[in-house]
Order: sequence, then C-alpha cells, then structure tokens
Amino acid sequence: MLKYILMDKKYKQGDTVYFISENGSVEEATYVMYIAGFATIRFANGSGGTRIREYRLYSTREEAEAANKE
Repeated sequence: MLKYILMDKKYKQGDTVYFISENGSVEEATYVMYIAGFATIRFANGSGGTRIREYRLYSTREEAEAANKE
C-alpha cells in the first residue's frame, strides 16, 4: 500500500503562485495542494492544471522573473 504525505508546506490552498512554463514565460496559477513533493496547481487562464515540483513555484511574479533570467 502506498502512503502519501499530505501537508501544505510553503503555500496554502487558494494562494496565487507563479511558475516558469516550458516556453520560458512566467505564468500565474492557483495553489491547490501538496502531495509527496509535488504541488497541484490550477492555471489562471482556466485551461486546466498540472502537478509540478513545489520548488518550481514562486510567491511573486518578480521572484519568478528574476529566476527566469538566471
């Protein structure tokens, strides 16, 4: 039986977060939950959601843009 660690770490459910998409642009999303190292997010444009590693999330657009320049 698989056990999942359910815990909110840095973000709370409903928080607005930012991430760098595969094409290099900074995107806005809503934080849904955290399970075993992955954050589930819902895209702000309403086109669904995904799971990504929590370390790829940023609290502000400025933080994400600064990380994107590196």
